[in-house]
Amino acid sequence: MDILILLYILAGAAVGLAVGITGVGGGSLMTPLLILFGFPYHVAIGTDLLYASVTKAGGVISHQRQGHINWSIVRTLAAGSIPAAIATTLLLKSVFANADEYKQILTSSLGVMLLLTSAVLLFKSRIQPKASPHEKKWLQLNSKPLTFVMGIFLGVFVTLSSVGAGAIGTAILLVLYPALQARHIVGTDIAHAVPLTLVGGVGHMIFLGNVDFMLLGCLLIGSLPAVSLGTKIGSRLPNHVLQPILAFILMGLGVKFALF
Repeated sequence: MDILILLYILAGAAVGLAVGITGVGGGSLMTPLLILFGFPYHVAIGTDLLYASVTKAGGVISHQRQGHINWSIVRTLAAGSIPAAIATTLLLKSVFANADEYKQILTSSLGVMLLLTSAVLLFKSRIQPKASPHEKKWLQLNSKPLTFVMGIFLGVFVTLSSVGAGAIGTAILLVLYPALQARHIVGTDIAHAVPLTLVGGVGHMIFLGNVDFMLLGCLLIGSLPAVSLGTKIGSRLPNHVLQPILAFILMGLGVKFALF
């Protein structure tokens, strides 16, 4: 058992280091890793949701102090995502008798979200649209309802996969709010990701019993200091090389989980 605990702490440290270096959210890395370790899909996803909420919480405090959070956008996203996350959890509980019956839904959702995350990483520089004035006007006029709808999308699929609150949330903000500065996009996305992953994780814990607290504690012990170290290392490494490599790894995992 001691060896397993050490392994989980090292896994948390490895993911935390990768997050610090590349800036990619932990969900896209942690959940596949836990599954490869042999944890059931539902336990990996439920545990990772709570893990994500804790690890991102410090970022919200930091961005709030610097004034990088657009709380109006956060509220609009959350108005769609939080009820969707709760509804998704309750639906799983009411429709299926046990986790084996909804395993295929979780694996397919995980695969799709990993593929979307890898696409975001590969084409991040091209995501922000170079639209015509008419298209820009349409996006601006409809940004609030579109944000709400995208919140529902994130609420459902982040709850089902634990992936996407970071990378895909950022991509949504880039498309809908092209005038928003990069640091405000990051801060706003993190401020929304924390309550979303927390609600999703608590739902998995209370209604589905999908959280392993021993595992969660080990991951946090390893990852929290490693994220800080990874951030320092990442400032000295070529991120334009690291992120595509990571994107192709996530793409391969996405294909595996989506199709098999």
